[in-house]
Amino acid sequence: MLAKHSLKRWYLIHKWSSLICTAFLLLICLTGLPLIFRDEIDGWLQPHHYAHLPADTPQVSLDRLATASQRLYPDEVIASMFADDDEPQIYVWMAPSFTQMRAQPKSMHFIRFDARTGEVLETSKSAAEQPRTFIDIMLALHTDLFAGLPGELFLGAMALMFVLAIVSGIVLYAPFMKKLAFGTVRADRSSRLKWLDLHNMLGITVMAWTLVVGATGAMNELSTPLFALWQQTDVKNLLGSYQGTAVPPQLALPSVQTAKETASRAVPGMTVTAMVYPGNPYGSPYHYLFWAKGRSTLTSRLLTPILVDARSGKLSAVVAMPWYLRALEVSRPLHFGDYGGLPLKIIWALLDLITIGILISGLYLWIARRNTRSTRLDRIVAKHLGDATGSAQHLP
Repeated sequence: MLAKHSLKRWYLIHKWSSLICTAFLLLICLTGLPLIFRDEIDGWLQPHHYAHLPADTPQVSLDRLATASQRLYPDEVIASMFADDDEPQIYVWMAPSFTQMRAQPKSMHFIRFDARTGEVLETSKSAAEQPRTFIDIMLALHTDLFAGLPGELFLGAMALMFVLAIVSGIVLYAPFMKKLAFGTVRADRSSRLKWLDLHNMLGITVMAWTLVVGATGAMNELSTPLFALWQQTDVKNLLGSYQGTAVPPQLALPSVQTAKETASRAVPGMTVTAMVYPGNPYGSPYHYLFWAKGRSTLTSRLLTPILVDARSGKLSAVVAMPWYLRALEVSRPLHFGDYGGLPLKIIWALLDLITIGILISGLYLWIARRNTRSTRLDRIVAKHLGDATGSAQHLP
């Protein structure tokens, strides 16, 4: 049993960590709901139609797509290619130049091809010229509040506050509810007491899920500095021996299709889904950079980079990702619940709604206590925690 002073300390930790993060957690939970179903929403708002072909129709050569892209935009460079898992389409991303791409990332645009026929399905404007979609707005609010890296780090701090509020709430639950059966809601008592019991019951019921989502949310917000750390350490050391190497201009590069086949042979049992051209600020100045993933539910979230020499077309390295980027990769599907199909997404959405209820009930209890400090609820909490001034166990 915790001592009186320890209970008071944990109560204050729970109170202030909850109050600090509640408003931002509400925003994150509300924007997280549509993001759970973003694939379904995008498919509904922007349906894609394809030619009816046999399921085993092979994909066209990437060389053919590269040639078609350069024919459409002869004064631009190909930045990357991405093959969709769920639909038969390949995106070719282009930029006016890598210099401009580095200075203005939103200068990029894409061409969407049918992966089986090579037909151009869509050409986009640059990201700077495109209006934000509903999902774009929700994602920006959820990840960085339209503030870039400072917004990411701020929301990461709020996620850590949320984790602290959950842990402190777990510590307080046992002594506060020791004389009541698990999940009791005293519906025949005062309104505030009913809200308090409901808040406690919901919080302890979903504590494991909220801990996972809070911790993985904080981890996801660190993606930008973690990738920057990797580039400045492992990647810099790996590319050190290539310094000063001349790379052919883009039109004289080795076959991208052959380079992909080389990368695929280097990682048997994996699928190559993305390719970054030499010179891309997010790749290597001296290599084609391919990203491959596993084919099982778990390994499909773990990406492996493969470098293919941009002069010879030969394999340079299969790069081992550091532990902190592996942790980041694993955290993403756990955060959004997008690795188990629609049933898991529905479960994630229901748990998200429960969390919204916990946050709202916590706010109500705090406001109610401030408005009526001498209430029966205060006396009940004081009886449990032993301190009438600091023990009103109102969550948040």
